[in-house]
Amino acid sequence: MENLAYLSGFNNEHETEALPDALPKGQFSPQKVNYKLYAEQFSSTAFTAPRSENRRSWTYRIRPSIAMGDFVVMDNGLLRTAPETAIPCPPNVLRWDPVPLPTTGTDFVEGLVTIATNGDAKTQVGIGIHCYSANKDMHNKVFYSSDGEMLFVPQLGDMLVTTEFGKLQVSVGEIMVIPRGVRFSICPVDGPIRGYICENYGHPFVLPERGPVGANGYANQRDFLYPTAWFEDNDTPHTMINKFCGNLFQAQLGHSPFDVVAWVGNSAPYKYDLSRFNVINTVSYDHPDPSIFTVLTSPSDLEGTANVDFVIFPPRWMVADHTFRPPYYHRNIMSEFMGLIEGTYDAKEHGFVPGGMSLHNCMTPHGPEAEVFEKASNASLEPQRYDNTLAFMFESRYPIAPTEYAMHAQIRQTDYLSCWDGLKKYYDGDK
Repeated sequence: MENLAYLSGFNNEHETEALPDALPKGQFSPQKVNYKLYAEQFSSTAFTAPRSENRRSWTYRIRPSIAMGDFVVMDNGLLRTAPETAIPCPPNVLRWDPVPLPTTGTDFVEGLVTIATNGDAKTQVGIGIHCYSANKDMHNKVFYSSDGEMLFVPQLGDMLVTTEFGKLQVSVGEIMVIPRGVRFSICPVDGPIRGYICENYGHPFVLPERGPVGANGYANQRDFLYPTAWFEDNDTPHTMINKFCGNLFQAQLGHSPFDVVAWVGNSAPYKYDLSRFNVINTVSYDHPDPSIFTVLTSPSDLEGTANVDFVIFPPRWMVADHTFRPPYYHRNIMSEFMGLIEGTYDAKEHGFVPGGMSLHNCMTPHGPEAEVFEKASNASLEPQRYDNTLAFMFESRYPIAPTEYAMHAQIRQTDYLSCWDGLKKYYDGDK
């Protein structure tokens, strides 16, 4: 049964125990742990990372993680990892319909499809962008990625996620992040599930700096929720699947891996309700840069330029004076992969549907479709509430290369460019 008592606070130190006094007092690794448990440290940053960036948790479990069989290679299916060089990376604008829901029994691992990648997972740079869809429980199968942490953006259906650190129920309108290396299993709750995943090979996600905004606004630490300790003493055999250096491997366990009785630290799965995001927007003129909607960021070695930003476009007020309110036409150094969770995106009123996606790469021009330009240029600029909308963007400093599947799948909209066909010449020499 899901434990609904959460620990809040992004990247803060937490402690939780499913049995009283399972956590050692005053030290992390005593000679003997209560309940005859094993002490095991889980580190998702280097031991010597600065204190403010260091992420690790101590777990107290029935068996250590090494109590397992050897890994053997398995079929990757449609899952891919950077560098993916099967086809040239095109500069074209690209858009896709939603990945179809499965028509036969399909679990989370079986339903993974990679749409695009960049960087190199082995050098811990860049991202992989996947879609997931499933209609059945993973049962005695567990999954983890050694290549990167996984940011889940659900688009359809609730899911119960069992992890080594406890359970999380994740719904549409929320996100979930599972650190690199954490084992988990996913169970659809009320029917099929579908969504997007950003597999972040680089620096773990952090909250962006607020700068002149000050102490409040954007995403607040208190709203990030972590699971409380939950465990099972279960000797049922399990299959553990590991994504490692771009390939899938499986190993056998003679027991459940979800046997952590207590944990303390700051590296653990967490979720966040996107409706808690405090939108900052213009109250005078001009459309602000999309960076103002950043929920999480993975910094790169170039200051101010992200390995990947996770940006959302949620319900909000538009009140700018004398302003073209939808996103302006632009070309920029960052590459933009967008998805639509629900409703309509204001710059693309047709063809961009919930579950769909688009890719506008580095220096590729893009902006509102012709019909949106006409409407926005002549609209009455009264305060306007955008309610029926929730879109997001994975924005990266590195070009995003679509996979061979993405370029040739039936879901690709080969006529995407035509939405700009109606752009007219208005120039006549007069002001």
